[in-house]
Amino acid sequence: MLRLARILSLCLALYPVAALSQTPPGSPQAIEAAKDRANRGAIGIVSGGIDGTYVRIAADLAAVLDGPELRVLPVLGKGSLQNLNDLVYLRGVDIAIVQSDALAYARREKLLPSDRSIAYIAKLYNEEFHLLASNEIKDIAELAGKQVNFDTRGSGSYLTATLLFNLLKIPVEPVYNDQQLALEKLRRGEIAAMVYVAGKPTRLFRELKPEDGVHFLPVPLAAELIETYLPSRLSREDYPQLIAEGAEVDTVAVGAVMAVYNWATETDRYRRVKRFIDVFFSEFGKFMEPPRHAKWKEVNLAAQVPGWQRINAADQWLAAAASRGGPDEQLRENFRAFMEQQAKAGGITQASRQQQDELFEQFMRWHSQRARR
Repeated sequence: MLRLARILSLCLALYPVAALSQTPPGSPQAIEAAKDRANRGAIGIVSGGIDGTYVRIAADLAAVLDGPELRVLPVLGKGSLQNLNDLVYLRGVDIAIVQSDALAYARREKLLPSDRSIAYIAKLYNEEFHLLASNEIKDIAELAGKQVNFDTRGSGSYLTATLLFNLLKIPVEPVYNDQQLALEKLRRGEIAAMVYVAGKPTRLFRELKPEDGVHFLPVPLAAELIETYLPSRLSREDYPQLIAEGAEVDTVAVGAVMAVYNWATETDRYRRVKRFIDVFFSEFGKFMEPPRHAKWKEVNLAAQVPGWQRINAADQWLAAAASRGGPDEQLRENFRAFMEQQAKAGGITQASRQQQDELFEQFMRWHSQRARR
């Protein structure tokens, strides 16, 4: 017996790590280790309301990118201004999807701790300004003095509607109901119109029929809007029940941006965001495949956002890709998809595959030169 005890003692002396590594599953050490593994790659993304495009984009991110080193946690949001606030102050929120005009508004209203506290990872896509009105209203100017729903205060629709009607000098009477309630009030004739900024086609309007007594009002790209917004159109393909065959409704669009807090590079939060960027950019081609949202085909990861600063990790990834003679093939395919989408929309002339590749190489040379400045 004494000899056996000496052998056991010698084994423990030779292999202490092996003996200590057998941590009981329910012990405090095991629980802490499990917590560390679960949180190490977790990224919280605040998106939008349940009927909007943002939440579907966040769901796609979770579906495509979740893996051993990364866990994407989509969070329902309450509008672009609230999303920026959550990004700065709310624990567990690492990324926010917001409208590109939200940052300028937040700076003007001094809602941020500093002008450089917010950066961006990538511009996503354009969101259309939907102006749905009762059939009695034929022109946007006729809304003067009438009640128009701007969505809840602080939302992206509220922000853009406030700016747009001010720029057009149309003095409407804004009301601030959530979108579902606003749609019901519009059907009942209690308000004249409602604004909803979302990527077309938005689920909120897909089931509307002519008998609902509503239609989309055109929003012409007046000179006052050119510096802030882009031209866009709604078509029968987007809303087959409300837009006649061959007809189109002019409107404007605002960019959606993947925003991030501008963490210092030596922090753990920065490293966590960098891990997300590396996986997201490398796997971007998967977002071009069904069943992902059609808006992904409009995304150009290298696109600049006026008035915004890109986070270092994203700039470095793009610069490294450019130094290799171009980014991964996923970016090239994304560029081709963008060109084809623009051609179908009438924005550019249809280009051949060779022409697309030549334009792509010119663009990447330009981007590489900018990255070295």
